[in-house]
Amino acid sequence: MVTRPNILILMVDQLNGTLFPDGPADWLHAPNLKKLAARSTRFQNAYTASPLCAPGRAAFMSGQLPSQNGVYDNAAEFVSSIPTYAHHLRRAGYQTCLSGKMHFVGPDQMHGFEERLTTDIYPADFGWTPDYRKPGERIEWWYHNMGSVTGAGVAEITNQLEYDDEVAYNACRKLYDYGRGADERPWCMTVSFTHPHDPYVARKKYWDLYEDCDHLMPDVAPIPYEDHDAHSKRIFDANDWRSYELTDEMVQRSRRAYFANISYLDDKIGDILEVLDSTRQEAVILFVSDHGDMLGERGLWFKMSFFEGSARVPMMIAAPEMQAGLIKTPVSNIDVCPTLCDLAGVSMDDVMPWTTGESLVHLGQGGTRDTPVAIEYAAEASYAPMVSLRYDKWKYNRCLLDPDQLFDLEADPHELTNLAMSEDHSGTLASLQAKSMARWDLERFDQDVRQSQAKRWVVYEALRQGGYYPWDYQPLQKASERYMRNHMDLNILENSKRFPRGE
Repeated sequence: MVTRPNILILMVDQLNGTLFPDGPADWLHAPNLKKLAARSTRFQNAYTASPLCAPGRAAFMSGQLPSQNGVYDNAAEFVSSIPTYAHHLRRAGYQTCLSGKMHFVGPDQMHGFEERLTTDIYPADFGWTPDYRKPGERIEWWYHNMGSVTGAGVAEITNQLEYDDEVAYNACRKLYDYGRGADERPWCMTVSFTHPHDPYVARKKYWDLYEDCDHLMPDVAPIPYEDHDAHSKRIFDANDWRSYELTDEMVQRSRRAYFANISYLDDKIGDILEVLDSTRQEAVILFVSDHGDMLGERGLWFKMSFFEGSARVPMMIAAPEMQAGLIKTPVSNIDVCPTLCDLAGVSMDDVMPWTTGESLVHLGQGGTRDTPVAIEYAAEASYAPMVSLRYDKWKYNRCLLDPDQLFDLEADPHELTNLAMSEDHSGTLASLQAKSMARWDLERFDQDVRQSQAKRWVVYEALRQGGYYPWDYQPLQKASERYMRNHMDLNILENSKRFPRGE
């Protein structure tokens, strides 16, 4: 008989992976994450499949790149026919549960989860669809702007704090339910927070932790607009940079609040892990982010870029089958789905021909791999799909609209020197070009994205006329099955809800 482990997935939003060189950086106030890191396989060079929320998350759940699963942007439907790790594990007998954000777009708001404890924080419809037919158009009501930076500071409650407080509360409550043992099936619970995603606003108790922080200014100062690469200019324009005048104080306040929110998350994660421990449950634990945040490096903010701050994410796995320690091999969040299935002893053979991700378990057992890590971006601030390969120490970026980029991340970790035009690196460039062209037909990719965008605009505009039925997830609260009701035996109820059981 196969013994399947419980699995706890702790996901955060927009956490810059360069802050996790080997677990949380020493100067971060994150004792719970540091304790988790000490017993985890830590992936120093983990990347998102796409540096934006919905595409990064759909890839993480399915093991497929956006060009495979069709989730190109934050308003692209994640179709019900694509299996996720929640489907694979549930099919094998797991209880599957989500508390928090996953930014599913479309009428299917479950994607294999048997239970959702909260609604999502972002809309589920097609209203945030970019439009390649209108390059340079800025959609005011939902595009990022620099107000997150100019308005950075302290608040005791915000839209996002309210959400993550609820996410953590529901996760702890569910862990107590698992501990009571009413359902003998193994469980997989995903707890997904929206912090430290902007706006950069934090509670004072966490803000105060970073009063004397030495990291409140970026390592790379702002670069003049005209000296940026073409895509970075598109990001600046999409973020409406000309309407704002940023000061050093604003930058410092934004980064301070961001770091403070990492400490806020650390407290929430500590609460969850304490419940797991106090209820004497064991679980494989995965910690990961959907993408990063540039945090003012080179003047860029948020994500949407292949630069390290945006594309690199923290990833740690605490599992008996994997050794604690640092892994420098580049990996991707599309590797999560096959890794979880591998740890659970669940076969993905039925879908492996269409799954790009690879299990990471063997890397945590001293194994090696040399597969390039693929990244894609085809959302706002792009006018055509962009693709990237991280291979060994190299990062190679390609887009039909732009000159190629080639960076040596060992010699140039801040990606300041594009080697694509260097004769000394022509062989490396040619090799990576060939790998990229073998993987992607960018003209076909572009047509697929345009078709998806055009169809979604028609559907969205039609559904906003007349009666409107939203797709947003409505959490089901079965009040008649909670606490004490007259169809329950009080003696049985009180003992069944207690952990540990009474005499």
